[in-house]
Amino acid sequence: MSKTTLGEEIKDWVISIVIAIALAMFIRWFIVELYMVEGPSMQPTLVTNERLVVNKFIYHFKTPQHGDVVVFRYPSDPSRDFIKRVIGVPGDTVEVNDGRVFVNGQLQNEPYILEQTRGSYPLNTVPEGHIFVMGDNRNNSEDSRFPDVGFVSYDLIKGKAIVIFWPIDKMKTLP
Repeated sequence: MSKTTLGEEIKDWVISIVIAIALAMFIRWFIVELYMVEGPSMQPTLVTNERLVVNKFIYHFKTPQHGDVVVFRYPSDPSRDFIKRVIGVPGDTVEVNDGRVFVNGQLQNEPYILEQTRGSYPLNTVPEGHIFVMGDNRNNSEDSRFPDVGFVSYDLIKGKAIVIFWPIDKMKTLP
């Protein structure tokens, strides 16, 4: 049995800590990130102070789909993150008319909203490399209907929200 010196023991601990930190940073930057919901724009699906796990690598392998809940950098201030639901993908036409949302001329069934959407949004086509997003709390959401958000470029998407993990009693997966 060999005897280790204090210096070797410290060296082993430092190497282990450096590897753990590097691994944690890799996971956070490339695989998943934890987010806290702020504001009412995604109620009732998400509420203030809920914590989410966001899959950051999924959109390297596939494109956002209708109904995905995505985190993206706010186009007018990329230091801020927004979370919204994907309503339209490239090539879709989107319109809000008389409080109802139409995608490709089809009225959308949206069981996740609590009240009819106020206002309107003229018929527009989602450009390539972009998505059209809306909050579930339509009447209290700054989303693609507003010029400062508009169509969200794929380059601004950080990832897909996949799990609410806090508070524990609200834990669930997201579509």
